[in-house]
Amino acid sequence: MKQCLQNTNVKNKTVVLRVDYNVPLENGVIVDDSKMKATLETIHYLLSENCKIVILSHLGKVKTNADKEKYTLAPVAQHLQELLGRSVYFSKNNFGTDVVERVKSLKPQDILMLENTRTLDVPNKLESKCDAQLSMYFASLGEVFVNDAFATSHRKHASTYGISKYIPSCIGFLMQQEIGMLDRLVQHPIHPYTVIMGGAKIDDKLALISSLLPKCDHLLLGGGLANTCLDVLDFETGESLVSEEEEVRSKVREMLLQYRDKIVLPLDVIVGSTYDKNYVKYKRVNEVLENEMIYDIGACTLQKYQSILKDTQTVFLNGTVGMYENPKYANGTKELLSMLSKLDAVVVLGGGDALSSAHRLGFDNCFTYTSSGGGATLDYLATGELKALEAMKEEGDKIETLTM
Repeated sequence: MKQCLQNTNVKNKTVVLRVDYNVPLENGVIVDDSKMKATLETIHYLLSENCKIVILSHLGKVKTNADKEKYTLAPVAQHLQELLGRSVYFSKNNFGTDVVERVKSLKPQDILMLENTRTLDVPNKLESKCDAQLSMYFASLGEVFVNDAFATSHRKHASTYGISKYIPSCIGFLMQQEIGMLDRLVQHPIHPYTVIMGGAKIDDKLALISSLLPKCDHLLLGGGLANTCLDVLDFETGESLVSEEEEVRSKVREMLLQYRDKIVLPLDVIVGSTYDKNYVKYKRVNEVLENEMIYDIGACTLQKYQSILKDTQTVFLNGTVGMYENPKYANGTKELLSMLSKLDAVVVLGGGDALSSAHRLGFDNCFTYTSSGGGATLDYLATGELKALEAMKEEGDKIETLTM
């Protein structure tokens, strides 16, 4: 594990803290603040060390000038103030000499949140392309960099990766917890170990599947991932979402052959129709018609899953087994989550869809661990690395002067 916060000298120093406060907002109101609450331990520790704290985060995808106003972090700073019960100052700017002067004026235990780092992507993508000058600028704002933004650490951005090349850097408590739990519960699990994966495109998850298959005892597939597997096996999948890439299909074919004793595919499904939005039918997988679309798994599949899960000791769930957002096709995912919540086993949820479905269907706080990362969780499980942390292997050079 990279250099940890508790082993880093931050006493009385100005700390640049990168968090992931990419939270959902409706009419300027935060509807889920779990990502923010997950960073409070790190912030409280820095306050106890008498630090001055400069917070960096992104919010949404900023592609136009209008997006800069739409995705302002101002309401996030206000909510953080409420969570902490102390003042959190907000800077509408995130670059320039005025920001430097404002940072210099901070007193010990002051907290300053800068505007959304991705506003610097318009027009030249300085943040997402990890511009060196911007990276050095962020580094010049503090004496130590703390990365606690696990969910965005699969990307090399200026505020996650670039900055760590220029000042002493470490990882915060959320990052430590995420990596430690994924290592302990997923990379080195207690067997029998079952992986359940769903979602839309198998193309995006082949690396993860290839990484997990040698380690697990069973891989239960649903959603678009299962559709592609069924299609490769010459089952009729109608208009269902499947991969058309021949290279992907070839890898899937090899995977199904090599791990045929581990991979479990749906036995029955719930389908809709391309010509009637009210059409919902139960079908065995060999009964699907050309104009039908597979949207959920059926009762026999759930029974098969349960027969495997009753003896398992570790479960990793990524994605959903159906289109849970639509009540007509939510039953498979809901029943699966209910099944998992009752297991006497370690159950880990990873990825945005798995967490969103658990929240939407009433299964919050029902599992051993829920990973806050989406792509970061999957990348780490597939590769054992996080791109944003790679530069922490190198010794940072402290920035003494600001380069504008």
